[in-house]
Amino acid sequence: MKIGIVFAGQGAQYSGMGKDLYETYPEAKTIFDMAGDQVKAWCFEGDEETLKQTHVTQPTIYTTTMAAYEAFMAEIKKQAMTDDLEVVALAGFSLGEYSALTAAGAIDEISKGIDIVSKRGVLMQQAGLDEEGNAKGGMAAGIGDRKAILEAVEDAREDGILEGVNFNSPVQTVVAGDKAALKRFRRAAKAKGVKAIPLGVSTAFHSPMMIPAAEKLKDVLLEADLKAPKKKVYANVTADDIMKDFDGQDEGQYLTDMLAKQAMSPVYWEEIIKKFQTEGVKAIVEVGPGKTLTGLTKKTCPEIAALNVENVETLQNAVAQLKELI
Repeated sequence: MKIGIVFAGQGAQYSGMGKDLYETYPEAKTIFDMAGDQVKAWCFEGDEETLKQTHVTQPTIYTTTMAAYEAFMAEIKKQAMTDDLEVVALAGFSLGEYSALTAAGAIDEISKGIDIVSKRGVLMQQAGLDEEGNAKGGMAAGIGDRKAILEAVEDAREDGILEGVNFNSPVQTVVAGDKAALKRFRRAAKAKGVKAIPLGVSTAFHSPMMIPAAEKLKDVLLEADLKAPKKKVYANVTADDIMKDFDGQDEGQYLTDMLAKQAMSPVYWEEIIKKFQTEGVKAIVEVGPGKTLTGLTKKTCPEIAALNVENVETLQNAVAQLKELI
């Protein structure tokens, strides 16, 4: 049976994430121990305010996600289901793309992935702060027709930063920008009958505000010696195979450029889920904290079984449901 695996992004964090996986699966424990005591403390005991700081959020979600993935794959093997399941493609939402690339072998060591996302988190946090250290921007979820939301963006941008950045489902588009432009957007959205919900994030991700971070991120990624993935990974910026436009030259440079672009460009998640559908997948498994992507799968392609793996209970439930589907 064909399945897809998707990986959680920033915003899914919560205190205690991954703790029961750490206590139950040796594969998960190995990854948390590799990440170190600080990351473990943040994951298992961190408060909400600490966890939403970008330099904390990124390594904690990545570590929890990879621990959940390794535990899930170990359980699939233990249940002798490996030959019954074909993972046709992987994808990750924003930060989750690094988990997808790790699972696909492009980032060839989890310790290397932890280092990359830790540095990425610092760079993105710095890019989102003004000279006094205050957040320059934020994000809001527009609930309604995509066309109407983007029209509200155009009406509200003026001379500020304001873009549609996460195209999540047929009825949800996230907008990012500076604080003044976001305030104008909320007024413009209301006039068009669109609900705008402020998001609890520290800055305007995937917008032009992230250009300085994207440029510095290139140096981090080049040092990581990225490889061509061994499985298909759908890119956030194209909603297609991340290697589709590879010219056969330098794999590391190519993926560096793709991931640097990702930091300051929109995420086409609705299109990615539809891409899984064209591949004939029967189930999409979300791995990592929360179940945001599971909800988006249900809204975009309700005929595909949407499962999530974030703790021992959901992992075992997902394996049981896959068994029924096979």
